[in-house]
Amino acid sequence: MNYMKPLLSIASTTRQKLALASLSLLAFSSPAAAFVSSSPADTVIKATSNPIFTHKYTADPAALVHKGKVYVYAGFDEAPTRREGYVMNDWLVFSSPDLVTWTEHPVPLRAKDFAWAKGEAWASHVIERDGKFYWFSTVEHATIPGKAIGVAVSDSPIGPFKDARGSALITNDMTTDIKIGWDDIDPAVFIDDDGQAYIFWGNTTLHYAKLKKNMTELDGPINTIKLPNFTEAPWVHKRNGWYYLSYAYQFPEKTAYAMSKNIEGPWEYKGILNELAGNSNTNHQAIIDFKGKSYFIYHNGGMQPDGGSFRRSVCIDYLDYNKDGSLKRVVMTSEGVKAVKKEMQILLQGTGVSGLFSQKQPQNSLPEQTGKAVLRLFL
Repeated sequence: MNYMKPLLSIASTTRQKLALASLSLLAFSSPAAAFVSSSPADTVIKATSNPIFTHKYTADPAALVHKGKVYVYAGFDEAPTRREGYVMNDWLVFSSPDLVTWTEHPVPLRAKDFAWAKGEAWASHVIERDGKFYWFSTVEHATIPGKAIGVAVSDSPIGPFKDARGSALITNDMTTDIKIGWDDIDPAVFIDDDGQAYIFWGNTTLHYAKLKKNMTELDGPINTIKLPNFTEAPWVHKRNGWYYLSYAYQFPEKTAYAMSKNIEGPWEYKGILNELAGNSNTNHQAIIDFKGKSYFIYHNGGMQPDGGSFRRSVCIDYLDYNKDGSLKRVVMTSEGVKAVKKEMQILLQGTGVSGLFSQKQPQNSLPEQTGKAVLRLFL
């Protein structure tokens, strides 16, 4: 019997026709399906260009990939038109299965949720470990002069989050080499393949330290890394044995990066990754891999008519690598990125067919299954 003909016929139909065919669903793993059936959210947004969010000003993006979705955590620029200064009280969270359709969830964390802080919800970073989500956040300390870094925790990537310590993880008096009040900002957390977690942060001086497995305590001394024209906004990622450390460079800020074979260095400066980001003095990035492609998430001041350095907006463009592992310069676009393809699996019952169909497989290479067939469609 020729099993390919019915499979290819099914694969060419729409989801509506598949439903009419009375096929039983084994696993509808399409992120879009989970997205639609999730709990009610404030806003559903269709991103047709950069910036991706235009109903609010969003800044300092961090990003997390979890169970088929991308979560973007952003600061909320609330400064009124022509106000030359940051007004930031809350953080925001958005999720998407395809980088085009986004859900804005209820506010997951506010600066006032840290009882020891007096405000200013600056740049942050969220990471998952052992089923919990840890939000490392920059705020202004209420009793120790200067910025500080706190940690909040949740069982869900969309929160709500609560203070995990009851006190700051890092305060301005712990780093005394620079005599400014805002050198302890912009946390970026990375968990290496051996399970060791690290936190990077800083302005003017780049600091890093190990974290204990509980993710709420430092595990050893605070160290420094010297990189050309480091300003702020570190981000660490790893690919094919290389560690990449990107950061805001000079002021107004470009994004530069360095590479190393060891998380603790030495780091080799590689050059500019992203140019000045539109109408914004600052440049703050997140780098992720999602469903086979790499993405550069950043902000600019391009939302008209009232955007700017204190009213920024999150954008997404592609990130590409050279053959030697170095990064190609990011091409910032007005169009943004295309929607990532969705996937669903369907159980074929009572057909006598046993096999797995995939868009990426040759038509004559169906792996054997037992008692049922699973059809994977990319729609």
